[in-house]
Amino acid sequence: MKTTLFLLVIVAGVLFIGNFWSRAHQRTNSAEKHEPLVVWNSNFTKPSDEQLRKTLDALQYGVTQQEETEPAFRNKYWDNHKPGIYVDVVSGEPLFSSLDKFESGTGWPSFSRPLRQESIVERKDASLVFSRTEIRSRQADSHLGHVFEDGPQPTGLRYCLNSAALRFVPLEQMEKAGYGQFMESFTKAGLVTEKKSSSRETAIVAGGCFWGMEEIIRNIPGVIETTVGYTGGTLPNPTYEQICRGNTGHAEAVQIVFDPSKITYEEILGYFFRMHDPTTRNRQHNDIGVQYRSAIFYENAEQQQIAEKVKERVSKSGKWNRPITTEITQASTFYPAEEYHQKYLLKNKGGYTCHVLRD
Repeated sequence: MKTTLFLLVIVAGVLFIGNFWSRAHQRTNSAEKHEPLVVWNSNFTKPSDEQLRKTLDALQYGVTQQEETEPAFRNKYWDNHKPGIYVDVVSGEPLFSSLDKFESGTGWPSFSRPLRQESIVERKDASLVFSRTEIRSRQADSHLGHVFEDGPQPTGLRYCLNSAALRFVPLEQMEKAGYGQFMESFTKAGLVTEKKSSSRETAIVAGGCFWGMEEIIRNIPGVIETTVGYTGGTLPNPTYEQICRGNTGHAEAVQIVFDPSKITYEEILGYFFRMHDPTTRNRQHNDIGVQYRSAIFYENAEQQQIAEKVKERVSKSGKWNRPITTEITQASTFYPAEEYHQKYLLKNKGGYTCHVLRD
Protein backbone atom coordinates (compact mmCIF):
# COMPACT_ATOMS: atom_id res chain seq x y z
CA MET A 1 0.00 0.00 0.00
CA LYS A 2 2.84 2.40 0.93
CA THR A 3 4.64 1.56 -2.32
CA THR A 4 1.52 2.31 -4.38
CA LEU A 5 0.97 5.61 -2.58
CA PHE A 6 4.61 6.57 -3.11
CA LEU A 7 4.37 5.86 -6.85
CA LEU A 8 1.19 7.95 -7.12
CA VAL A 9 2.97 10.88 -5.48
CA ILE A 10 5.90 10.56 -7.90
CA VAL A 11 3.59 10.42 -10.95
CA ALA A 12 1.64 13.43 -9.72
CA GLY A 13 4.87 15.36 -9.26
CA VAL A 14 6.08 14.54 -12.77
CA LEU A 15 2.75 15.61 -14.27
CA PHE A 16 2.84 18.86 -12.29
CA ILE A 17 6.37 19.71 -13.42
CA GLY A 18 5.58 18.80 -17.04
CA ASN A 19 2.51 20.98 -17.02
CA PHE A 20 4.44 23.86 -15.45
CA TRP A 21 7.22 23.79 -18.03
CA SER A 22 4.71 23.47 -20.83
CA ARG A 23 2.92 26.60 -19.65
CA ALA A 24 6.22 28.40 -19.18
CA HIS A 25 7.28 27.52 -22.72
CA GLN A 26 3.98 28.77 -24.10
CA ARG A 27 4.37 32.00 -22.19
CA THR A 28 7.90 32.47 -23.46
CA ASN A 29 6.60 32.44 -27.02
CA SER A 30 3.54 34.57 -26.36
CA ALA A 31 3.32 38.17 -27.50
CA GLU A 32 4.01 40.74 -24.81
CA LYS A 33 1.30 43.09 -23.60
CA HIS A 34 1.87 46.80 -23.15
CA GLU A 35 5.18 47.24 -21.33
CA PRO A 36 5.53 49.69 -18.45
CA LEU A 37 7.89 52.63 -18.93
CA VAL A 38 11.45 52.09 -17.80
CA VAL A 39 11.63 55.12 -15.51
CA TRP A 40 12.60 54.79 -11.87
CA ASN A 41 10.41 56.57 -9.35
CA SER A 42 11.81 56.40 -5.81
CA ASN A 43 8.27 57.06 -4.53
CA PHE A 44 6.88 54.08 -6.41
CA THR A 45 3.64 52.57 -5.14
CA LYS A 46 2.92 49.01 -6.22
CA PRO A 47 -0.15 48.79 -8.52
CA SER A 48 -3.13 46.59 -7.72
CA ASP A 49 -3.16 42.99 -8.85
CA GLU A 50 -5.71 43.89 -11.52
CA GLN A 51 -3.43 46.59 -12.90
CA LEU A 52 -0.41 44.27 -12.89
CA ARG A 53 -2.30 41.67 -14.91
CA LYS A 54 -2.96 44.35 -17.53
CA THR A 55 0.57 45.73 -17.76
CA LEU A 56 2.57 42.49 -17.46
CA ASP A 57 2.44 39.59 -19.87
CA ALA A 58 1.58 36.12 -18.54
CA LEU A 59 5.19 35.06 -17.96
CA GLN A 60 6.19 38.33 -16.29
CA TYR A 61 3.20 38.10 -13.96
CA GLY A 62 3.80 34.41 -13.18
CA VAL A 63 7.46 35.01 -12.32
CA THR A 64 7.20 38.25 -10.36
CA GLN A 65 3.91 37.64 -8.56
CA GLN A 66 3.68 33.84 -8.31
CA GLU A 67 7.37 32.87 -7.96
CA GLU A 68 7.40 30.82 -11.16
CA THR A 69 10.59 30.08 -13.12
CA GLU A 70 11.09 30.67 -16.84
CA PRO A 71 12.80 28.06 -19.07
CA ALA A 72 16.59 28.04 -19.22
CA PHE A 73 18.14 29.26 -22.51
CA ARG A 74 14.68 30.32 -23.75
CA ASN A 75 14.51 33.72 -22.13
CA LYS A 76 15.31 37.27 -23.13
CA TYR A 77 18.57 38.14 -21.37
CA TRP A 78 20.54 34.96 -20.70
CA ASP A 79 22.84 35.74 -23.64
CA ASN A 80 22.63 39.55 -23.63
CA HIS A 81 26.12 41.06 -23.72
CA LYS A 82 25.22 44.72 -24.29
CA PRO A 83 26.30 47.32 -21.71
CA GLY A 84 23.59 48.73 -19.49
CA ILE A 85 21.59 48.02 -16.36
CA TYR A 86 18.76 45.66 -15.48
CA VAL A 87 15.78 47.09 -13.62
CA ASP A 88 12.66 45.68 -12.02
CA VAL A 89 10.04 45.08 -14.72
CA VAL A 90 7.33 46.29 -12.34
CA SER A 91 8.84 49.39 -10.72
CA GLY A 92 11.89 50.30 -12.79
CA GLU A 93 14.05 50.06 -9.66
CA PRO A 94 17.74 49.59 -10.68
CA LEU A 95 18.93 46.13 -9.69
CA PHE A 96 21.95 44.80 -11.62
CA SER A 97 24.67 46.00 -14.00
CA SER A 98 26.04 44.36 -17.14
CA LEU A 99 29.49 44.99 -15.66
CA ASP A 100 28.74 42.30 -13.07
CA LYS A 101 27.05 39.88 -15.48
CA PHE A 102 28.87 36.63 -16.23
CA GLU A 103 28.28 33.45 -18.17
CA SER A 104 27.27 30.80 -15.66
CA GLY A 105 26.23 28.13 -18.16
CA THR A 106 22.83 27.80 -16.48
CA GLY A 107 20.76 29.44 -19.23
CA TRP A 108 19.58 32.28 -16.95
CA PRO A 109 21.11 35.76 -16.59
CA SER A 110 23.64 35.62 -13.76
CA PHE A 111 25.38 38.39 -11.82
CA SER A 112 28.09 38.46 -9.17
CA ARG A 113 26.58 41.35 -7.20
CA PRO A 114 23.58 43.71 -7.20
CA LEU A 115 23.88 47.30 -8.36
CA ARG A 116 22.75 48.46 -4.91
CA GLN A 117 22.51 46.03 -2.02
CA GLU A 118 19.61 47.96 -0.53
CA SER A 119 17.47 47.18 -3.59
CA ILE A 120 17.58 43.43 -2.90
CA VAL A 121 15.64 41.55 -0.23
CA GLU A 122 16.69 37.99 0.65
CA ARG A 123 14.30 35.35 1.99
CA LYS A 124 14.65 31.69 2.87
CA ASP A 125 12.98 29.46 0.28
CA ALA A 126 12.09 25.93 1.43
CA SER A 127 9.82 25.07 -1.50
CA LEU A 128 12.17 22.33 -2.71
CA VAL A 129 13.79 19.43 -0.88
CA PHE A 130 16.81 21.67 -0.23
CA SER A 131 16.80 25.20 1.16
CA ARG A 132 17.56 28.15 -1.13
CA THR A 133 17.83 31.91 -0.74
CA GLU A 134 15.20 33.77 -2.73
CA ILE A 135 15.86 37.34 -3.89
CA ARG A 136 13.13 39.93 -4.36
CA SER A 137 13.10 43.62 -5.27
CA ARG A 138 12.54 46.00 -2.39
CA GLN A 139 10.14 48.51 -3.96
CA ALA A 140 7.76 46.22 -5.85
CA ASP A 141 8.41 43.00 -3.89
CA SER A 142 8.90 41.20 -7.22
CA HIS A 143 10.28 37.68 -7.19
CA LEU A 144 13.57 37.86 -9.12
CA GLY A 145 15.27 34.49 -8.62
CA HIS A 146 17.79 33.05 -6.15
CA VAL A 147 21.34 33.65 -4.99
CA PHE A 148 23.89 30.84 -4.70
CA GLU A 149 27.40 30.64 -3.26
CA ASP A 150 29.06 29.28 -6.40
CA GLY A 151 29.82 32.49 -8.28
CA PRO A 152 33.10 34.10 -9.34
CA GLN A 153 35.42 35.98 -7.00
CA PRO A 154 35.64 38.37 -5.32
CA THR A 155 32.02 37.93 -4.14
CA GLY A 156 31.74 34.18 -4.72
CA LEU A 157 28.02 34.73 -5.37
CA ARG A 158 25.75 33.92 -8.31
CA TYR A 159 22.54 35.90 -8.49
CA CYS A 160 20.50 33.69 -10.83
CA LEU A 161 17.59 35.71 -12.21
CA ASN A 162 14.54 35.37 -14.41
CA SER A 163 14.68 37.58 -17.51
CA ALA A 164 10.91 38.04 -17.20
CA ALA A 165 11.43 39.91 -13.91
CA LEU A 166 13.79 42.38 -15.55
CA ARG A 167 13.84 45.22 -18.03
CA PHE A 168 17.15 46.05 -19.73
CA VAL A 169 18.14 49.70 -20.10
CA PRO A 170 20.95 50.07 -22.70
CA LEU A 171 23.90 52.27 -21.74
CA GLU A 172 23.04 54.88 -24.36
CA GLN A 173 19.52 55.28 -22.89
CA MET A 174 20.39 55.28 -19.18
CA GLU A 175 20.69 59.02 -18.66
CA LYS A 176 17.53 59.82 -20.60
CA ALA A 177 15.61 57.16 -18.65
CA GLY A 178 16.65 58.64 -15.31
CA TYR A 179 19.58 56.36 -14.45
CA GLY A 180 22.41 58.83 -15.04
CA GLN A 181 23.75 58.34 -11.51
CA PHE A 182 24.86 54.83 -12.48
CA MET A 183 26.95 55.97 -15.49
CA GLU A 184 30.19 56.46 -13.54
CA SER A 185 31.10 52.77 -13.39
CA PHE A 186 30.67 52.48 -17.16
CA THR A 187 32.88 55.54 -17.67
CA LYS A 188 35.59 53.99 -15.49
CA ALA A 189 35.29 50.80 -17.52
CA GLY A 190 36.02 52.81 -20.68
CA LEU A 191 32.58 52.23 -22.19
CA VAL A 192 31.57 55.88 -22.32
CA THR A 193 33.91 57.37 -24.90
CA GLU A 194 33.73 59.47 -28.04
CA LYS A 195 34.73 56.55 -30.26
CA LYS A 196 32.20 54.13 -28.79
CA SER A 197 29.96 54.37 -31.86
CA SER A 198 32.76 52.97 -34.05
CA SER A 199 34.10 50.34 -31.64
CA ARG A 200 32.33 47.42 -33.31
CA GLU A 201 33.33 45.62 -36.50
CA THR A 202 32.05 42.44 -38.11
CA ALA A 203 33.77 39.37 -39.55
CA ILE A 204 32.12 36.37 -41.23
CA VAL A 205 33.92 33.05 -41.58
CA ALA A 206 33.01 29.46 -42.39
CA GLY A 207 34.94 26.32 -41.58
CA GLY A 208 32.74 23.31 -41.03
CA CYS A 209 29.93 22.79 -38.53
CA PHE A 210 29.19 26.18 -36.99
CA TRP A 211 28.52 24.68 -33.52
CA GLY A 212 32.18 24.02 -32.76
CA MET A 213 33.44 27.18 -34.42
CA GLU A 214 31.13 29.44 -32.43
CA GLU A 215 32.05 27.77 -29.14
CA ILE A 216 35.71 28.67 -29.69
CA ILE A 217 35.15 32.12 -31.21
CA ARG A 218 32.73 33.44 -28.61
CA ASN A 219 35.38 32.96 -25.90
CA ILE A 220 38.09 34.92 -27.71
CA PRO A 221 38.95 38.15 -25.83
CA GLY A 222 37.61 41.15 -27.76
CA VAL A 223 34.72 39.27 -29.34
CA ILE A 224 31.46 40.98 -28.37
CA GLU A 225 28.88 38.61 -29.80
CA THR A 226 28.50 35.72 -32.24
CA THR A 227 25.66 34.47 -34.43
CA VAL A 228 25.65 31.27 -36.47
CA GLY A 229 23.88 31.24 -39.80
CA TYR A 230 23.96 30.70 -43.55
CA THR A 231 25.61 32.81 -46.26
CA GLY A 232 27.17 32.61 -49.71
CA GLY A 233 24.18 30.91 -51.37
CA THR A 234 21.35 31.75 -53.74
CA LEU A 235 18.18 30.81 -51.82
CA PRO A 236 16.66 33.60 -49.71
CA ASN A 237 15.92 32.77 -46.06
CA PRO A 238 17.17 29.17 -46.18
CA THR A 239 16.42 26.67 -43.45
CA TYR A 240 18.87 24.16 -42.00
CA GLU A 241 17.12 21.33 -43.82
CA GLN A 242 17.44 23.16 -47.15
CA ILE A 243 21.13 23.95 -46.87
CA CYS A 244 21.87 20.35 -45.81
CA ARG A 245 20.77 19.21 -49.28
CA GLY A 246 23.89 20.91 -50.62
CA ASN A 247 22.22 22.64 -53.57
CA THR A 248 21.62 26.16 -52.19
CA GLY A 249 25.29 27.19 -52.19
CA HIS A 250 25.22 28.36 -48.58
CA ALA A 251 27.97 27.74 -46.04
CA GLU A 252 27.45 27.24 -42.34
CA ALA A 253 29.09 30.42 -41.07
CA VAL A 254 29.70 32.46 -37.94
CA GLN A 255 29.08 36.21 -37.85
CA ILE A 256 31.47 37.79 -35.36
CA VAL A 257 31.03 41.22 -33.83
CA PHE A 258 34.29 42.35 -32.24
CA ASP A 259 35.95 45.38 -30.66
CA PRO A 260 38.83 46.44 -32.94
CA SER A 261 40.53 48.23 -30.03
CA LYS A 262 40.93 44.84 -28.33
CA ILE A 263 41.40 42.44 -31.25
CA THR A 264 42.07 43.08 -34.93
CA TYR A 265 40.46 41.51 -37.97
CA GLU A 266 43.82 39.93 -38.79
CA GLU A 267 43.97 38.33 -35.34
CA ILE A 268 40.42 37.01 -35.78
CA LEU A 269 41.53 35.28 -38.98
CA GLY A 270 44.57 33.92 -37.16
CA TYR A 271 42.24 32.12 -34.76
CA PHE A 272 40.08 31.02 -37.71
CA PHE A 273 42.92 29.16 -39.44
CA ARG A 274 43.93 27.52 -36.16
CA MET A 275 40.50 26.03 -35.38
CA HIS A 276 39.81 24.09 -38.59
CA ASP A 277 41.52 22.22 -41.43
CA PRO A 278 41.66 24.67 -44.38
CA THR A 279 43.00 22.04 -46.80
CA THR A 280 39.92 19.83 -47.20
CA ARG A 281 37.61 21.25 -49.85
CA ASN A 282 33.90 21.08 -48.95
CA ARG A 283 34.68 18.99 -45.94
CA GLN A 284 35.60 19.25 -42.26
CA HIS A 285 36.41 15.89 -40.73
CA ASN A 286 33.18 13.79 -40.84
CA ASP A 287 31.06 16.64 -42.20
CA ILE A 288 30.99 16.56 -46.00
CA GLY A 289 29.27 18.98 -48.36
CA VAL A 290 29.60 22.47 -49.84
CA GLN A 291 27.99 23.89 -46.70
CA TYR A 292 31.08 22.79 -44.74
CA ARG A 293 33.62 24.59 -46.95
CA SER A 294 36.37 26.85 -45.61
CA ALA A 295 35.60 30.47 -46.49
CA ILE A 296 36.18 34.08 -45.50
CA PHE A 297 33.45 36.54 -46.45
CA TYR A 298 34.99 40.02 -46.53
CA GLU A 299 32.91 43.18 -46.10
CA ASN A 300 35.27 45.72 -47.67
CA ALA A 301 38.52 46.05 -49.62
CA GLU A 302 40.61 46.29 -46.45
CA GLN A 303 39.23 43.00 -45.10
CA GLN A 304 39.85 41.39 -48.50
CA GLN A 305 43.52 42.43 -48.47
CA ILE A 306 43.99 41.21 -44.90
CA ALA A 307 42.29 37.88 -45.69
CA GLU A 308 44.55 37.27 -48.69
CA LYS A 309 47.65 38.20 -46.65
CA VAL A 310 46.75 35.84 -43.80
CA LYS A 311 45.87 33.00 -46.19
CA GLU A 312 49.24 33.37 -47.93
CA ARG A 313 51.06 33.43 -44.61
CA VAL A 314 49.33 30.23 -43.47
CA SER A 315 50.07 28.60 -46.84
CA LYS A 316 53.79 29.34 -46.46
CA SER A 317 53.95 28.38 -42.79
CA GLY A 318 54.59 24.70 -43.51
CA LYS A 319 51.91 23.60 -41.02
CA TRP A 320 49.85 21.97 -43.74
CA ASN A 321 51.02 19.38 -46.27
CA ARG A 322 48.22 20.14 -48.72
CA PRO A 323 47.20 23.40 -50.45
CA ILE A 324 44.92 25.82 -48.59
CA THR A 325 41.45 25.67 -50.16
CA THR A 326 39.87 28.54 -48.19
CA GLU A 327 37.82 30.73 -50.52
CA ILE A 328 37.88 34.50 -50.08
CA THR A 329 34.71 36.09 -51.37
CA GLN A 330 32.65 39.22 -50.88
CA ALA A 331 30.05 38.96 -48.15
CA SER A 332 26.43 38.61 -49.18
CA THR A 333 23.28 38.40 -47.06
CA PHE A 334 23.83 36.58 -43.79
CA TYR A 335 20.80 34.62 -42.59
CA PRO A 336 20.84 33.76 -38.85
CA ALA A 337 20.25 30.06 -38.22
CA GLU A 338 17.39 28.68 -36.16
CA GLU A 339 17.49 29.50 -32.44
CA TYR A 340 18.37 25.95 -31.37
CA HIS A 341 21.65 26.27 -33.29
CA GLN A 342 22.71 29.45 -31.44
CA LYS A 343 25.27 28.75 -28.66
CA TYR A 344 24.51 25.06 -29.26
CA LEU A 345 27.43 23.66 -27.29
CA LEU A 346 26.71 25.97 -24.38
CA LYS A 347 23.15 24.64 -24.25
CA ASN A 348 24.19 21.03 -24.91
CA LYS A 349 27.28 20.17 -22.87
CA GLY A 350 29.37 17.48 -24.53
CA GLY A 351 27.61 17.93 -27.89
CA TYR A 352 29.20 17.18 -31.25
CA THR A 353 32.17 19.23 -32.40
CA CYS A 354 35.17 18.59 -34.64
CA HIS A 355 36.97 21.84 -33.86
CA VAL A 356 39.95 22.43 -31.63
CA LEU A 357 42.26 25.45 -31.33
CA ARG A 358 45.71 24.36 -32.57
CA ASP A 359 49.02 26.00 -31.70
